[in-house]
Amino acid sequence: MKLLLTGCTGFIGRELIPLLIKEGNSLTVISRQSKRELKAIANDPSISVIQMNPADSSSWNKEVIQKSLKSCEGVINLAGEPIAEKRWTADHCKEMTNSRIHTTKNLIENLRNLKRPPKVLINASAIGFYGSHSQTEFTEKSIPGDDFLANLCKEWEFIANNKPRATRLLIIRIGIVLAKDGGALGKMIPIFKAGLGGPIGDGKQWMSWIHRTDLCNLINESVKNSSWSGVVNGVAPNPVRMNEFSNTLGKVLGRPSLLAVPGPILKLILGDGARVVLEGQNVQSQRFNKLKFKFMFPKINDAFTNILN
Repeated sequence: MKLLLTGCTGFIGRELIPLLIKEGNSLTVISRQSKRELKAIANDPSISVIQMNPADSSSWNKEVIQKSLKSCEGVINLAGEPIAEKRWTADHCKEMTNSRIHTTKNLIENLRNLKRPPKVLINASAIGFYGSHSQTEFTEKSIPGDDFLANLCKEWEFIANNKPRATRLLIIRIGIVLAKDGGALGKMIPIFKAGLGGPIGDGKQWMSWIHRTDLCNLINESVKNSSWSGVVNGVAPNPVRMNEFSNTLGKVLGRPSLLAVPGPILKLILGDGARVVLEGQNVQSQRFNKLKFKFMFPKINDAFTNILN
């Protein structure tokens, strides 16, 4: 299948792109990075790279992107600045919003102008859609929250739902993605290896996570399976509390997990963004049984053992 990808040259894309190529797809990758920076994928004959900022509406007027849009059979849109890696200043909140909202709006407008729109659109969202609560269990049927991140996800999904009528849409509300070369775990591993790791905050908050391999398999299956549509929570079936998360990580690494990171310190570093880690969410998917998707790493110990050994 000819696929158009946005937001796929970072943490998730490093595993997703090789998987999609292995499956026999032909890829056109939109990226703000230069081809020299994307050397690892730009030299693959199965991949075409279009250097542009997808949040800039004028960049979609280029002949090369219009040609790719007309020929593509599927679109994967994962575009968006990382949520919990920087302090939530006004500028960073604006960038988090623009990179998602403007990119998706531009994408949808251009898809709607096509005589033959793609068969499928896989659009990212986040479990931040539900807001945070220490007791509530969230599923795909739960109502949205009302904080910054929840409102961002609501707008993001609303725009994606304006896709062409003929295009199948699957929205994946992604949890904490685990791999050793990035994301939250990538930052925690060196600290734990140094024997300085421990739970963040009171340790009671829920961590709704997914191994990157399972997320990539989920996206790949979403492209192939024409019966998949609507919303699915991209989380493993066994969320854990922060205490268990950090204790398991310490055991797999053979290091103690004793030094808790106080919530106020994290707030100093991330500002309001600390809420994502400190409050947590117990998110489950009610749809996976019906979709018959099987996780390779359903439990946190399995995930850490695979990632770290």
